[in-house]
Amino acid sequence: MNVTEKVKVNVNVKPFVYDLNWDEWQSWVKENGESSFRAGQIFDWLYIKRVFSFDEMTNLPKALRDKLKDQFEFVTLTEIAKYQSQDGTVKFLFELEDKNAIETVVMKHNYGNSICVTTQVGCRVGCTFCASTLGGLKRDLRPGEIVAQVVKAQKLLDDTDERISSIVIMGIGEPFENYEATMNFLRVMIHPKGLNIGQRHITVSTSGIVPNIYKFADENLQVNLAISIHAPNDKLRSKLMPVNRRFPFVDLIEACKYYIAKTGRRITFEYALMGEVNDQPEHAEELAQVLKDMPLSHVNLIPVNFVAERDFKRTPRDDIFTFQRILEKGKINATIRREQGSDIAAACGQLRAKHMESK
Repeated sequence: MNVTEKVKVNVNVKPFVYDLNWDEWQSWVKENGESSFRAGQIFDWLYIKRVFSFDEMTNLPKALRDKLKDQFEFVTLTEIAKYQSQDGTVKFLFELEDKNAIETVVMKHNYGNSICVTTQVGCRVGCTFCASTLGGLKRDLRPGEIVAQVVKAQKLLDDTDERISSIVIMGIGEPFENYEATMNFLRVMIHPKGLNIGQRHITVSTSGIVPNIYKFADENLQVNLAISIHAPNDKLRSKLMPVNRRFPFVDLIEACKYYIAKTGRRITFEYALMGEVNDQPEHAEELAQVLKDMPLSHVNLIPVNFVAERDFKRTPRDDIFTFQRILEKGKINATIRREQGSDIAAACGQLRAKHMESK
């Protein structure tokens, strides 16, 4: 099976030009009778010069450009809406070729620009506090559709001589349920001849797809891992996150311990605080007990975003600090996430939900 056939498995359309990683482009040019340096030229046009058509690849022979046109397509990301927050956060709602919509968020920090990318159209995990799950899962994104979000955002930043310096895979969907596409996306992002994003500047967030946590631990990557935990025990987590019924809390914790032992890397546990649900002192004490045997762990406390379709209220500010102090007393490193883009509905799935409702 050649490279284009591999990419086209279960897809009745041409592969996207962004679907292929460096090794696959090397194989493709070889299979098509071209010199190996052509792969570097193609990568340069895609990720350094960031062109959006094959005709712009002027140092490629016309016959090769015609072959690329015949076998590949560029990803269509049509901007439906763009919102800019007072804090500089920019949120895009993009329409795909099949008319589905996805969200991409660019956040400005004092250390650079971070992009939050989406890996699925919708989500089937079903977290009861999240807008991403509204309407369920429509389909997985192909690798090129994930890559295109970063290229599109970087192209916009080119106008001000800025660049994407970090990536969080925390948008709509569960990355570890679209595992191979997510891994291919990472291979493109970190390649030195491409966008060359440092591995330690990339974070993948999962709701706890246990088999793929083990798989990810064995990938030999330096990419950061974040686990959405949101509860300190099995019963409460199953209530908030139905995925816990498939992959129970005890199994998730064992997978996390394996990851830390195998990689020597820290795990960030994301904990969305919901008023009078999971934010009481006893919850903090129980969480500290769960994590005490994992010294390479960090808890990121997240004040829950308001979602009209969900019935959760925010934890009072003083209670958030109390929760943090209890964790730190238990020798668990804990920080409170700085909110960004709250005035433009920057929480995952909110713009898409509004767009679906309007349609």
